[in-house]
Amino acid sequence: MTAKEYLNQVYRLDQRIQSKQEQIASLNDLATSCSATMTGMPRNPNRGGSRMADAVCKINDLENEIAADMEKLVQLKAEIIATIKAVDCIEYQLILEKRYISGKSWPEIAVDLGYKMRHLYKLHDEALADIKIPEKYLPVQ
Repeated sequence: MTAKEYLNQVYRLDQRIQSKQEQIASLNDLATSCSATMTGMPRNPNRGGSRMADAVCKINDLENEIAADMEKLVQLKAEIIATIKAVDCIEYQLILEKRYISGKSWPEIAVDLGYKMRHLYKLHDEALADIKIPEKYLPVQ
């Protein structure tokens, strides 16, 4: 795992949580919409549950997954913040925190710090070179 992949874990996990929250919103809409279909056909007596009950179960499952992901996100952020703080250069720390913890875009970081994009990319590459990835993320040799 590269330093960039290691640091990007926070962003990816946050994106996964947001996706699940969107799924919950969609399921809530499905569960609360009332639409009855009137046909002359008899219903299948073996069909278990209802659309609302299925949606509620899926919502509950997703909420449990989100809670577990949130706990993992908090732990991962704390670990990555500690890794970033271990970098000697405060300027590098600031760039890494803004990008990987705060999730800011490169143009936002450039404006915040008053750098040109090319210089910011150069500093970012140097900062990544200073990252010491924890052993548990390194390949087994």
